[in-house]
Amino acid sequence: MINNFASYLTLENIYLISNWGVIPFWLLLIFSPTSGITKVLLNSIVIPLLLASAYIFIVYKVYQNGNFLDSFQLYLGIESLYTLFSDENFLLIFWLHFLSISLFVGSWIARDALKYSIPNFLTAMALVITYFTGPLGIVIYSIIRVFYSKKISLNE
Repeated sequence: MINNFASYLTLENIYLISNWGVIPFWLLLIFSPTSGITKVLLNSIVIPLLLASAYIFIVYKVYQNGNFLDSFQLYLGIESLYTLFSDENFLLIFWLHFLSISLFVGSWIARDALKYSIPNFLTAMALVITYFTGPLGIVIYSIIRVFYSKKISLNE
């Protein structure tokens, strides 16, 4: 049974499951940020644990293949980063990293918007932009937040 499951865990399947799997959680953040299911799933360790499991599985596969130390070459220059991304294992590791961090930021935005009573349509706009572009969405939310928190702070 475990061998059948392991054969199902191809890079393509992990990519598709993780990529499509985060969309319902983003929809919960956008359309139902105050519901109990949103609080349980997105304000807990459930989703990071699932994404981390896939991450660890791929890191283990890279380690088994013997090219784990290649990952440290990404700091040598853009050409090394390009070479590293040509390996599908490393590309998927970084994609899972992006999905995890952007979902974490999205859940923070949703919680913070509730704290400052920011209208849902503005929060939804910031969440959609965060989903697609990450840092740009954070900047847009930060600008929106200034008007509702009535303070400008570089740290909090």
